[in-house]
Amino acid sequence: MNIMLFHSIYGPRPAVRAAADRLRAAGHEVWTPDLFGGRTFDRVEDGRAFNEEIGKEELLKRAVLAAAPYSERGLVYAGFSLGASVAQTLALGDAKARGLLLLHGTSDIAANATADGLPVQLHVAEPDPFETDDWLSAWYLQMGRTGADVEIYRYAGAGHLYTDPDLPDWDEEAAEATWRVALGFLDSL
Repeated sequence: MNIMLFHSIYGPRPAVRAAADRLRAAGHEVWTPDLFGGRTFDRVEDGRAFNEEIGKEELLKRAVLAAAPYSERGLVYAGFSLGASVAQTLALGDAKARGLLLLHGTSDIAANATADGLPVQLHVAEPDPFETDDWLSAWYLQMGRTGADVEIYRYAGAGHLYTDPDLPDWDEEAAEATWRVALGFLDSL
């Protein structure tokens, strides 16, 4: 698969490169666009402030420009938290998208969005302060209305960004389970 993997609010940290390497080792071609111009953050508050400075429109513009040269190949869009939100937005706007892999995050869904048969897999902590049960239930129903084929995996006791070993949320068991399931998902596309 051709995978466009977007980083979290922390920026293009080592965990993003490690995830891309894991995906490449499984035979996938992976791009990891830097939407923050090289900036990384150790605190979520700093990443949020920088993201607000950039603005949502500029962030999406950067993401679209990064994906555009490869979209004709049929991309799987993927991302971590904020990057998952970006990936979802792009996948729902790309008729050639092959799949959507969401790690730790989702996004609003436009009322007119369509994703006929798009395979979607979401991995999220349980509970997750950014992806509450009510939000996820509504998101799931809305994604279903778009025509997407959605799977959700919850990881009890894990922190929000549990796949990043350099953050306090790190949960090795949940991270390994996520990667096993996600790699199977990608192989099925």
